[in-house]
Amino acid sequence: MQTESKNTARIDVQPSGQACGALITGVDLSAELDARTIHAIRAAWMQHHVIAFEQQQLNDDDLVRITRYFGALGQEPFFGTIDGNDHVVALTRLANEKAPLFAENWHSDWSFLEHPPVGTLLYSLVIPPVGGNTGFINQQMALAHMPQSLRDRLQHKIALHSAAAAYAPDGMYGDKETEADRSMKIRFSEEARDVRAHPLILRHPENQRDTLLGCVGYICGIEGLEEAEAFELLFELYEWQTREEFQYIHQWQPDMLVMWDNRSVLHRAFGGYEGYDRILHRTTIAPDPSKFLQA
Repeated sequence: MQTESKNTARIDVQPSGQACGALITGVDLSAELDARTIHAIRAAWMQHHVIAFEQQQLNDDDLVRITRYFGALGQEPFFGTIDGNDHVVALTRLANEKAPLFAENWHSDWSFLEHPPVGTLLYSLVIPPVGGNTGFINQQMALAHMPQSLRDRLQHKIALHSAAAAYAPDGMYGDKETEADRSMKIRFSEEARDVRAHPLILRHPENQRDTLLGCVGYICGIEGLEEAEAFELLFELYEWQTREEFQYIHQWQPDMLVMWDNRSVLHRAFGGYEGYDRILHRTTIAPDPSKFLQA
């Protein structure tokens, strides 16, 4: 599928053939983009949930500019940003690093915020020759194929989201991180214990399809259910929503930008690159309804 902008950029969208994901070629993201090009990219993003752009020569200012095309600049509540830029995070793992792999569990970025991000941009600077893939799961597809009996139990349920298990002082990335040799800047805080409520099933504001938001991990309970009952339901949901047929495994290249829709996919990091550096820069896209596609 090709779309031509008024600046004659020809955008070619090549679906991955998996549950989600597409490669977009024919556009130079280091240059200012016109409105028609941005619209075409956003339409592909809404259709495929995860889009990648290869062979892009970008700097951190470019990442900030591109983020603003698709929303506002989002906050990074528990990450330290790079020197000289308050909006860019370095997702770094060095060859000799012994700390546990970061973000290896399925999750939806910052779902514990009052207004979770609509998306994430991730740009690859150094990619190992093996491993280091990123997995995505299409939550609209998972919901569409879900057994009706399970969907009925989830319908109208309100999930309680919290970052405590990860970023509280006693969480996975808490006090013990001070002894780890992690190169990435993680900032734990008591604020991670804050709890915010979001529907388990909601209507996507742009493509108008029902979707699932989040999974057990950042979800720490369900309103109106006892803890044991809530976690029984959450683990049953997790078993369904992470099935292989709903997944797309992304293989990175250097100088590649990937953008995913946080409202319709889960994602996780994969290892398998011990002894090699892996360095990517990230920004978060906060909601800005003025930039949404109109249904």
